[in-house]
Order: sequence, then structure tokens, then C-alpha cells
Amino acid sequence: MSASQHATPTGTPAKEILLAEPRGFCAGVDRAIEIVERALLKFGAPIYVRHEIVHNTYVVNDLKARGAIFIEELADVPPGATLVFSAHGVSQAVQQEARARGFSIFDATCPLVSKVHVEVAKLAKEGYEFLMIGHKGHPEVEGTMGQLLEGIYLVEDVADVARVQPRQTEKLAVVTQTTLSVDDAASILAAIRQRFPLVREPKQQDICYATQNRQDAVKALAGQVDVLIVVGSPTSSNSNRLRELAQRLGTPAYMVDNADELQPQWFATATRVGLTAGASAPEVLVEDVIARIQSLSPVTVRKMDGLEETVKFPLPKGLKLEPVSIQKRKK
Repeated sequence: MSASQHATPTGTPAKEILLAEPRGFCAGVDRAIEIVERALLKFGAPIYVRHEIVHNTYVVNDLKARGAIFIEELADVPPGATLVFSAHGVSQAVQQEARARGFSIFDATCPLVSKVHVEVAKLAKEGYEFLMIGHKGHPEVEGTMGQLLEGIYLVEDVADVARVQPRQTEKLAVVTQTTLSVDDAASILAAIRQRFPLVREPKQQDICYATQNRQDAVKALAGQVDVLIVVGSPTSSNSNRLRELAQRLGTPAYMVDNADELQPQWFATATRVGLTAGASAPEVLVEDVIARIQSLSPVTVRKMDGLEETVKFPLPKGLKLEPVSIQKRKK
């Protein structure tokens, strides 16, 4: 059906919102938030969290309102307090300092990030050095590189591969940040293979299933829509990658932290709007965006066909709640 057949009496094209599937919370984010929620219910406020538990403003502000205190320096945590490590993971130095300060610690590191840490520790004992594909300054990269005192080198792009100088190449392994662009990581890995033919790669790629699935959904969605909205906070790596991917595929794309950031001109000539959310963005924000777009013009909402994710990660010991049921959150 053509756009003219969709036209309303005022001449404004009716819009359809096509929802990406899957989108929003992944199992690692779900687990991390639930760890903080359960700690608050079991031990009472305040609960201290090193770094944002996940990179989403709404989630962080919601937990702050319930009594979570987010810190970067362990010196800001009083002795004997309960401390949660964020989903991004922390270095060995941070772990050691936290134990030395006597905190009660719950580790909300995503198990897929922990898997990378375990691999680094195992291969380092066998004499390996590492190239890490990732973004400088991202807490996950700092945490993974901080598993070792030396012998791990960051490469952010293909140009870095040409410059990096490991001390030896006989035992060289590659690991990646879990929230990268799948396509970008593949091109960097190809450059690493070309320069270091003996490099050891992970048995399964480090980029997490949720990052892969959300990028695949955007690839399927981009050609069907006139504009794509990604719900995610500026600090969210995987959300930024979704926006970049759509733009690379030729679809105008914008990332918003919440519905207030939407600009009416983005939809002025769009007959179909794509909508997705990064792995740390709750569904309530998606619902707010839908409501705001609907306030601009008549719009229908349809979910695209996509994978249903059933992954669930166990919680750390010591967080069982007795008769008290955990407050149901809007995912």
C-alpha cells in the first residue's frame, strides 16, 4: 500500500511503528539489576555500587531512589558496607582493594564478561599475551585488561593492529569487549589474523549473544523503515552500536535516553518508524517513546518476527529472599 493510501484527512502520512525483536534487557542486565534490588531488600539501604550498575540513566536513577549509592572510588564506601560490582566487571586491583577494606561484596559482573576474565587468567598462566579489541576507557575494557599487570594490549581499530607491539607472537591470543559492533570486530580480527597468523581466537566469539541478536534485528529492520529510533543512554556501548549500524545501512537513526528527547521533525516524512532498545534499556522507556510518537500522529504498532531469548543467569549466593517477594519492575 502506498503512502498516499495511508494518508489521513489532514494530509499527514499515517505511521507504523515496527518494533525490533529482540530488544531491551538482556539476561546479564536483568541479573545485575536484580542483585541490587535484592541486596536493598535483604540488607536495607544504603547499598553501594561501584560504577553505574548498567549504562542506563532511568535504571540508575530508579535504584538511587530506592537507596543505592553509586561510587567510582572504594574510599567513598564506609567500612563494613555492602558493595556491588557493576555488570561490566572490575580489575583484580579493585577486587583486592574491596576485600582488604572488608566490604560485603556481591559481584554483578555479567557471566559472559566473567568468561572472558577466566580465559585471560587461564591463558596468561600458559604464557600468552593478549590483544583486546575494545573501546578505551569503557569500564568493561578496564576490567578485562585489569585482570593482568602486563601483557595485554588494546586495539580499537585496524590502524591500531598495525601499530601494536607485543613482546612475543608465538603465544598471542585475542579477546574482545562483549558489546562491540559485530562487523567492526570482524574487520579488526581479520587484520589481526593477517599480521599475526598464529593468534589464538576464542572458541566462541566474546561478543555476547544479546549484542549479536540486537544487531541482527536492526539489520533486518533497517531496510523496512524510514527512520530508526534506538532507546539507550549515551554511555551504553551496545546502544551506540545499534544506531551506527542503522546509519551504515543507509537508514537515518537517532538514539534517545527517553521520550523527551524525540524531535518531531525526525518523523515528518516517515511512513514507517523502526524502534529498538539497547540491552540496558527497560521496556517502559520504549512504551514512553511509542506514546510520544502516537501523540504526533495516528500510528499503529507491529512487532517484527525475531528470536525469543530464554537465557537466564543464576544469582550469587546470599541473596535469597525469604517470604518477601521482590518488587516487580517494568522491564
